[in-house]
Amino acid sequence: MAKSSNQKAKILYLMELFMRETDEEHPVSRKVLEEKLAAQGIRAERKSLYNDIETLKNFGMDIAYRKEHPEGYYLAEREFEMPELKLLVDAVQSSRFITQKKSDTLIRKIEKLTSRYEARALQRQVVVADRIKAMNESIYYNVDKLHTAIALNRQIVFRYFEWTVSKEIRLRRDGGNYHVSPWALTWDNENYYLIGYDTDADIIKHFRVDKMLNIELTGQERDGRDEFSRFDLARYTKRTFGMFGGNEETVRIRFHNRFVGVVIDRFGKDVPLRTDGRDYFVARVEVAVSEQFFGWITGLGRDVQIISPKSVVEEYRSLLEDLGKIYEKNN
Repeated sequence: MAKSSNQKAKILYLMELFMRETDEEHPVSRKVLEEKLAAQGIRAERKSLYNDIETLKNFGMDIAYRKEHPEGYYLAEREFEMPELKLLVDAVQSSRFITQKKSDTLIRKIEKLTSRYEARALQRQVVVADRIKAMNESIYYNVDKLHTAIALNRQIVFRYFEWTVSKEIRLRRDGGNYHVSPWALTWDNENYYLIGYDTDADIIKHFRVDKMLNIELTGQERDGRDEFSRFDLARYTKRTFGMFGGNEETVRIRFHNRFVGVVIDRFGKDVPLRTDGRDYFVARVEVAVSEQFFGWITGLGRDVQIISPKSVVEEYRSLLEDLGKIYEKNN
């Protein structure tokens, strides 16, 4: 009975053999194909095997024959090329928001997209400095739920947490639900964020997806359509540092020329720049003024200076003075 059942699935087994057991460096002869099929209880006569290979080629599989040693049939072209698979593996391995357990699972699935021989080259260890993998395993499914809610035009409810000094989870709002209309997902500073309309607060907010718990879709259609029709996600992420909000300001900043790449990476190629002497330039940027923005400026060192507006200059000066006093007290 089993033998008869497998016989009907012969061409499927043959397809899997080509996908998993062959590549340009590892072709298989007709005899080997017959032996491998026989191990599955499948008879494969020469003529029927040739007919099956031709059927797979007509189906779209790029099966080639190699005459030189080692000779045989192999799958010459696949849906993904090896450089593309390596890129996918590297992205999964280095991504902070995917847990190590889920990374291992995804990489094993990616390995199945090529032969078992080439899959060995995908068992790579991407070393990224100071990379800490996410601890919330549910983020993988949270993202899927949020995409579903957006596609179905549904509001969601969820609980939101923060970490305590004792490294324990503490629920915000004393464990109460957040009621949000999800509109977009963005990946910023190695974290996934939901951009949504908070129905209770009546404003647009963002939430770290890995800190969202018990996401449920409701039967209500999303609110905030008018607000999001005027919302520019790219502009929002460019002006918001580390997804920390603040008052929006148009700020002029003087940079040494060596920072032009840093400025373009942060604000895009359309950022207005003008030269200021031989070694400096001035950029006019729109930012959400926050301590995270000031921290970015400070991290660039002495050759960067906020020029205007005066209120932002004074706010930055006050922050630096306060920080200096803290360290004076410590000393």
